[in-house]
Amino acid sequence: MVEKMIKYSFILLDEETEGFLRHLQELGVVDITRSRKPVDERSASMLEKASAERRAISTLKKTDYRDDPDHDAIVEAARGAECGKDLSASTARASSRIAELQTALANAARTAKSRIPWGGFDREALNGLEKIGLKVRFYTVSRKGFDESWKELYPLQVISEDDRNVWFVTISEAGSGYSFPIKECPAPDGSYDDAMAEAGNIRKDIIREKGLLLKLSEHIQEIQDEYGRQLTQLDLYLAESSKETAVGDRINVFTGFAPENLDAGLREEFDRMGVFYLAEKAAEEDNPPIKLRNNRFASMFEVLTGMYGMPEYREFDPTPVLAPFFMLFFGLCLGDAGYGLVLIAIGAVLKKKAASLAKLAPLVMTLGIGTFFIGIFMHTFFGFDLLAMDFIPEWMKKCMLDGEVGGFPAAMVLAIGIGVFNICVAMVMKTACYTHRFGFRNTLGTWGWTLLIVGGIILAGITFLGVLKSEVAKWIFIGLAIISGLGIYIFNDMKRNPFVNIGAGLWDTYNTATGLLGDTLSFIRLYALGLAGGMLGSTFNMLGEMLMNSCPVPGLNWLLFAIIFVIGHALNIALSCLGAFVHPLRLTFVEFFKNSGYEGSGKAYNPLSIKKEV
Repeated sequence: MVEKMIKYSFILLDEETEGFLRHLQELGVVDITRSRKPVDERSASMLEKASAERRAISTLKKTDYRDDPDHDAIVEAARGAECGKDLSASTARASSRIAELQTALANAARTAKSRIPWGGFDREALNGLEKIGLKVRFYTVSRKGFDESWKELYPLQVISEDDRNVWFVTISEAGSGYSFPIKECPAPDGSYDDAMAEAGNIRKDIIREKGLLLKLSEHIQEIQDEYGRQLTQLDLYLAESSKETAVGDRINVFTGFAPENLDAGLREEFDRMGVFYLAEKAAEEDNPPIKLRNNRFASMFEVLTGMYGMPEYREFDPTPVLAPFFMLFFGLCLGDAGYGLVLIAIGAVLKKKAASLAKLAPLVMTLGIGTFFIGIFMHTFFGFDLLAMDFIPEWMKKCMLDGEVGGFPAAMVLAIGIGVFNICVAMVMKTACYTHRFGFRNTLGTWGWTLLIVGGIILAGITFLGVLKSEVAKWIFIGLAIISGLGIYIFNDMKRNPFVNIGAGLWDTYNTATGLLGDTLSFIRLYALGLAGGMLGSTFNMLGEMLMNSCPVPGLNWLLFAIIFVIGHALNIALSCLGAFVHPLRLTFVEFFKNSGYEGSGKAYNPLSIKKEV
């Protein structure tokens, strides 16, 4: 549910502002209305500084040269490195410099490779020859194109050769008309040794910069602390920048919000501080921040609600309804009890080993538990059909879904049934929420559709079960249709002309009919994904059994089966979990939220606080 908020209006003298905001930071529960983006040059500079700290943290956390061939030299360079006063700036410069040097090293390596055939030579000596009127000319030609008679006709010296090419030079007078059967190639700028020396110098520079990064990585905690301070200062500055001024910029007016259950304690604190304030219950037009409060189960799924958008203040919180449906959708898409056990194990590992993912561990474990029981119901365990297992008790098999309904697979009918139920719940929620927000008179059209569709489905179900006779059900449905038609076509907007309402109702009828059909059919994906994952898992089992049966070596056959089983199901779990997350999310965000009228345009509760996530 959406927590009720209290709106506070603070009126302070200019000199009281900074101390007041710092005290609010210490309290950590008041959301001050403030800009979400840099509001001026100062805040832009503060944000840039915080971003630089964040980039430095990311770079240094990835700094690991244990597998680097120059590891020992890098460690030695780190011992003598000077980090400088601005750690984030030093990190950025070193990282950028390494990228430049690695490009230069690659170029030097290519240059050295091109100079290998020419070997080592003294460039100064060649220049000396040119000064006395002699010019050395460089040539390269394919072995087939090299004519041995050239050695007798020209002062020619072969420098190197291989199976494909020949590299050679000739010498002639610089000023004379000189011709040679093949085209002269450019003279190398230096020798191979020169290029290797340059590459060596670049490598030393890279080692020095990597040593600096390694040294800087010892100061990650300091940078993180500075990053936290930067965020805190930015948050405080943006809060102060939101003030309204009056009386010649001497008085500042702030607006803040806090949960209603904290009101008594906050009033005492504000009275103790001696500030002038007004407190009142927040209204929808105040656009208060949204803080959700749910039970332990539903709160795990608040992250999904946040992905779409927080509800508006008087809008309903979809999380309590979203939670069981999403777990059901996920379990049906994954559809394997064994995979559910794997998810439970993964969640347990995340909870103990991965501090950054510990918050998601309960959700992963909960989805795993749901998948396990739904997998039992769908009679699949690591791709094996539990109904075919002799050791499974008969009473348990009777609880598993099998067979056909009306000529269709029972699992597909179940998926469609769940979709119909989900849409009905969404429509009831939409009707209740719209009535609460806009009043009964302004939601007669919504009531008409809900009464017609949800009421009709309930009536059909009761009749199918034999509770009502078909003749009685027919007259009840006619009554529902008449009442619903009045709301849909006549009273859908009490302020409009009835003829306009009829036209709007007809257009709404077309959209609703086509939309509901598509929304309902979308739930077939629950059956399709579960079927695909199960078939892929059973295929890996069959491959493993084929290898096991074809291998004559005792023990090795079981090893081959285990390898195929583990690798195959690991891939299947990864693929199936991706689909089992994305498609239920799509069913929730599109089918459920659309039919429930959920907008999700609220802003999340973000109190002014000293502690910021790093």
